[in-house]
Amino acid sequence: MSRFDTIVMVDWSGGNDRGAVPKPDAIWAGVVRNGVEEEPVYLRNRQVAEAWLAGLFREEIAAGRRVLAGFDFPFGYPQGVAGAVTGKADPFALWDWLEARIEDGPQRNNRWQVAAGINALFPGVGPFWGNGTRRDLEHLPRKGRDRRGHGCAEFRQVETLAKGTFSVWQLAGAGAVGSQVLMGLPVLARLRRRFDTAVTVWPFEAASGQVVLAEIWPSLIRDAVKAEGDDIRDRAQVRLLARAIARLPEAELNAMLAIRSDEEGWILGLGHEDAQNAALAPTLHPPALKDDCFALPPGVDWTPVPEALARLRDILHPVVGTETVPLHAASGRVLAGDTRALRANPPNPNAAVDGYGFAHSATGDGPQVLPLVRGRAAAGLRYDGTVPPGHAIRILTGAALPEGVDTVVLEEDCRSDARHVAFNGPVKPGANTRKAGEDVAEGDVILPAGHRLRAPDLALLAATGHGVVPVHRRLKVAVISTGDELREAGDSADAGQIYDANRPMLTAILRGWGHEVIDLGRQPDDAGAIRRALDDAAKADAVLTSGGASAGDEDHISRLLREEGRLSNWRIALKPGRPLALAQWRGVPVFGLPGNPVAALVCTLIFARPALSLLSGAGWQEPLRMQAPAGFAKSKKHGRAEYPRARIGADGRVELFKSEGSGRISGLSWAGGLLELPYEAQEITPGDPVTFLPYAGFGL
Repeated sequence: MSRFDTIVMVDWSGGNDRGAVPKPDAIWAGVVRNGVEEEPVYLRNRQVAEAWLAGLFREEIAAGRRVLAGFDFPFGYPQGVAGAVTGKADPFALWDWLEARIEDGPQRNNRWQVAAGINALFPGVGPFWGNGTRRDLEHLPRKGRDRRGHGCAEFRQVETLAKGTFSVWQLAGAGAVGSQVLMGLPVLARLRRRFDTAVTVWPFEAASGQVVLAEIWPSLIRDAVKAEGDDIRDRAQVRLLARAIARLPEAELNAMLAIRSDEEGWILGLGHEDAQNAALAPTLHPPALKDDCFALPPGVDWTPVPEALARLRDILHPVVGTETVPLHAASGRVLAGDTRALRANPPNPNAAVDGYGFAHSATGDGPQVLPLVRGRAAAGLRYDGTVPPGHAIRILTGAALPEGVDTVVLEEDCRSDARHVAFNGPVKPGANTRKAGEDVAEGDVILPAGHRLRAPDLALLAATGHGVVPVHRRLKVAVISTGDELREAGDSADAGQIYDANRPMLTAILRGWGHEVIDLGRQPDDAGAIRRALDDAAKADAVLTSGGASAGDEDHISRLLREEGRLSNWRIALKPGRPLALAQWRGVPVFGLPGNPVAALVCTLIFARPALSLLSGAGWQEPLRMQAPAGFAKSKKHGRAEYPRARIGADGRVELFKSEGSGRISGLSWAGGLLELPYEAQEITPGDPVTFLPYAGFGL
């Protein structure tokens, strides 16, 4: 079944015209077209609604788009009613019967009289009740308690399962579903006739048409509707239900539409409430950072790297909201909460090998010959019978163990003539079987909040029943390079100009970390241009700038952040590097990186990576540290941490790049990571253990 392009959810009304001004208890339609949510449509009466629906269907059919149209009234009556009224046990016969008799206008209709006429076809009094006219009508009682002996079921099967639904027989008062049905089915009958085979009606027909009509019940998402706080509840219902259906994974929606009914009908999504509500999980926005969050305590001068990192970790918190995404789109996303198994894995005791299954208690030592029962058990093809003691069954890998089987003997250890199986005992009890939930039990926490999802995690989520996943929204990070001397890579450049190496490097790093990048390009040494770029960057969750963060004449980044934002120059004791400019612009954190690509990379890996990870909801990330023997000699002075470019050579020893000059960009590509040298003085000789931070540990 192909995906629907357009979702239309309609809240119906059995009453009169509600006027030009949008009101509750009118007809409302929610539309999501090609994934884009449209404003709900107010339809003042059924005539306007029918014309609007016909126009929408015509437009979508002409455009080749598939439509799922839901209506919040029952599509059928309890079993036997259609046959009693029309002589045919066919819901569409009843639709057409009603369409031929219902007279409807904006201010009056004959539903009461038609209901009384149907009651007259049954013995006793009823089943319809709720006479809403001022005069008594023969055969139509005003109260439900006045009915008797009509012989019709009060509820359809689906209504016995959907707690809180109302009876199709009630015509007046709160929950008067009966009037909606009488006034809605004739409209659907005409639409079905107008568009012929392009329209199919679920669940009486397969959901295969270009337009599929389906019965809905917005109360399946009542909590989300209540939380919406819309003063017109009908408007909120159609908007949210259209959104939920549009966001469902295709497999989940297909599972809903797989149900079929001959006469009574069914509510779309009943039994799948969790999936629909998960699709409507609200986007929660954590509080913004405090305006002075980067301010250092009084008296702090040069800050050791560990102290600077600890300070960042203490002052930052996640700044992104949450959303629910289909499982197939969740790779690289960060879980918004602890995730529990919705289903055990495996869900049933099953066979671990191809072979023959039996009850161990009926076997013993020495040669065993057991008669085979008819049939076999295979994965996805459960054996519904019971295997008697002393008998065996052919069973394949992954098949659920039939009743009476607790042990499986490997096929290679058996001989069979298709009627008996022979093998040598004893066989260990429970051999070659897997217990239900031996991998994961239902309800177990399988992945923690803050975990970034990988391909193996998607397999685990799928196996334990998850079709959608609540995740943090991707952190949006804006990137800006500054400097008149910069040119775009590949453009012509004169002797006094250089190519912008930082933006390609930083954007690649950020995308690899799973963040959404807003590339704001190269900005000249012009305060106005940089101010505009920073204003654009404030649409993001965080900003990385490179260059212009010192105190020179053309260092407009630092001046603007100081004068119009909140700037804290952290003098961090590290090499390569310089003071790290941490600031806020319009409430958004800004990391002012050095313009030198080597220093920019080191500051990004050591400081920006864990900070951005924390902002994104993935928690603080420490780099991977490996101990390896030094393949060099070095004398390091006290007073700052150093991160020279390094790699592990063929002999397993750490090699240093030939020069520590921070202008040598080639060393970044040559290296496989960074060497971490602590704040204290250190004398290193070949063979001494040193700490190596591989690029792979930074997600590069």
